[in-house]
Amino acid sequence: MKTIALVITSLIAFSGISHAADATAPVKEIMEATKNNWADNNSDWTDIFDASRLDHLYSKDFVASYQAAAQFPAVDDDGISPFDYDVIVNGQDACPLQDLTVAAAPPVNGTTEVTVRFQKSACSDAPDAKDYTTVRFEVVEEGGNPVIDDIVTENIETQARDSLKATMALIAKGQ
Repeated sequence: MKTIALVITSLIAFSGISHAADATAPVKEIMEATKNNWADNNSDWTDIFDASRLDHLYSKDFVASYQAAAQFPAVDDDGISPFDYDVIVNGQDACPLQDLTVAAAPPVNGTTEVTVRFQKSACSDAPDAKDYTTVRFEVVEEGGNPVIDDIVTENIETQARDSLKATMALIAKGQ
């Protein structure tokens, strides 16, 4: 009887591991929208922070930070976004994204770092056109689902990491 209970317990534990939430899923959805935004096909711009995405792709803490920052729109025309640039490509201009990769590291203290790399200027003649942009998404689990808790870009000149949540906190303070 102990053997049967042990086998059943092992199967349940193994089953839970095999069905663990995919930390890359929310990142892939954001990157697909970003890739489409910069595609040559002139499709409509997809807001990666629209209400439906905020509702299921981002953590509650991230959403609260975004909503606080959204009180200070960056451009008077749209009146909604606290940003006047694409936070994923970390700029206002880009080419169609090329050589996009998504890789998740093992979770550490409940956070999985999902690293995305891509070329954002490959169509340009600039000397750094073939350089890769790296964006790190910090993914946590809420309610059994993976959600993005922060988006961290790397400053090419300084190699410093810039947290979007920290940027939103500054915007919410009117800075």
